[in-house]
Amino acid sequence: MTTGFQHLHSFLAYIVLAGITFSFIIALFGALSGKEFGEKDRKFGLIGMILAHIQLLVGIVLYFLSPLGFSNLSGEAMGDSLSRLYALEHPLINILAVALITIGYSRAKKLTESRSRFRSIYMFYGIAFILILSRIPWNAWLN
Repeated sequence: MTTGFQHLHSFLAYIVLAGITFSFIIALFGALSGKEFGEKDRKFGLIGMILAHIQLLVGIVLYFLSPLGFSNLSGEAMGDSLSRLYALEHPLINILAVALITIGYSRAKKLTESRSRFRSIYMFYGIAFILILSRIPWNAWLN
């Protein structure tokens, strides 16, 4: 079961990164072009947020199933950079990134000016994207 969740989490990561990137680009071009924030733009932002939340849910399940996650939290794990990445850094930074995506989308829904709505999405999604990229376990993900 753990292997299945690991494969799902790894596969979804590509889709999530593509969804966040797409939402970011749409919002950036919307803000720079001065167009009106419409229903289609809202849905693009929503897609990025939904994908991030699904990935977070799968990641939380995997965190408690995997021997690299919750069961690995100890003082000894903090001394090893790879164990610390899996047990602490990767989950916490990605929870923060999903929270930023949610805040950006929620702010965009409440704002009235189109440029501000686009700016809320591209700024928060962009920061979240950078955070996610910073804590991907590249040595395991690319193999």
